[in-house]
Amino acid sequence: MRSLEYVERERVQRLNSEPIRSGKYVLYWMQAAQRAVGNPALTFALALAREHRLPVVVAFGLTPRYPEANLRHYAFMLAGLRETAAALRERGVRFTLRIGDPPQVALALASEAAAVVTDRGYLRHQRTWRAEVATKAPCAVFQVETEAVVPVELAYPREAASAAVLRRRIQTLLPQFLRSLPELEPSVPAQDLELPGPEADPAGDVLAELAIDRSVPPVDLPAGTEAARRRLARFLEEKLPRYHLDRNDPTKDGTSGLSPYLHFGQISPVEVALGAKEVGGPGVEAFLEELIVRRELSFNFVLYNSRYDAFAGLPAWARDSLRRHANDPRPALYTPEELEEGRTDDPLWNAAQTELRRTGKIHGYMRMYWGKQFLRWMQDPEAAFRLALHLNNKYALDGRDPASCAGVGWCFGLHDRPFPERPVFGRVRPMTGAGLRRRGLLEAYVARWQGGLP
Repeated sequence: MRSLEYVERERVQRLNSEPIRSGKYVLYWMQAAQRAVGNPALTFALALAREHRLPVVVAFGLTPRYPEANLRHYAFMLAGLRETAAALRERGVRFTLRIGDPPQVALALASEAAAVVTDRGYLRHQRTWRAEVATKAPCAVFQVETEAVVPVELAYPREAASAAVLRRRIQTLLPQFLRSLPELEPSVPAQDLELPGPEADPAGDVLAELAIDRSVPPVDLPAGTEAARRRLARFLEEKLPRYHLDRNDPTKDGTSGLSPYLHFGQISPVEVALGAKEVGGPGVEAFLEELIVRRELSFNFVLYNSRYDAFAGLPAWARDSLRRHANDPRPALYTPEELEEGRTDDPLWNAAQTELRRTGKIHGYMRMYWGKQFLRWMQDPEAAFRLALHLNNKYALDGRDPASCAGVGWCFGLHDRPFPERPVFGRVRPMTGAGLRRRGLLEAYVARWQGGLP
């Protein structure tokens, strides 16, 4: 297949045994990689279409019932999709936005397609969607790994117990996959194609048509590939040289701020990594550890652990230890409502929760502290896990993501080692406000969000 000359063969999976048939177009069913550049699935679809002398149609299925999504997430995503739609039109690629169940959107358009290409999702419902399309489509269905630098099964064929296990494998494979792919142009224009079924105008007020949860307001953060690239450029110039020194200081804006853009597939992780390597310097190793190893460890986790979003998915030693200490006295007990509203006696935690609610993010270091305190303030460790993941997914722009499941899980012992036994935490790594305050870095952080330390 000549189309594999343009994309690494290991990124492409054939999902069914149907043939590439005569059709009006090659369909790229876009869901995870919501971008018009640096997109291996789009490159493969364009190459496949060139090989068969067909146009390319890109379709996005917009469901108002996406698990745990609300107005904050939909507003950011649709702003990015408007930019993607315009960029594809400029390249002569037909883009169509359809409101409906994503696999049904794909199958309706697959009825006239020669082949279907899709990007990859790792969460349970995302895999179910792609399996449904592969089973029911009347033509060949290909899945292309777009959001991992190194294809997940190739990096490690089972659940990795820690980052160290995955790091060794990924480092040997990076030279093979850390490279830019060609940006192909369509060989047959598709702008005038008539497509079956109703379309939504991505430039219109699509949000008004959606029956979604509107309880969480949007945040003031520009969306889309160009915004992501501007943020990346500033990070590479101003922050990457000191990333290894500043990333764990919540009073400094030392992180990249790219996680929402990566979550919605608005920028390629390969583009980000290549930019960092080109700049070089002492911060690169620490940054690539987070961008590639830690992020792709979360892909590995949700792919191989069917209980990734539940307390039952944690390591046995952590579950057992936390349960043994479930009846330990707590310094205070709070209701879920008090925690959601940031009404505890800990101004530091309240500041982190306020930052999350107002901006859709928590500083990465503070998120670890934030997540661990649920164990101190709730008697049941399983209920603590559920609430931490729920609040993260509800308010964080990058929530509802493999990294969310792994990040919250880490606070409860995932991908970590046992520590000496202690009250409440058992053998799970503790993290206390006293330890953070001793660093003398947090007064400004608390003052910004909560009015100062007592």
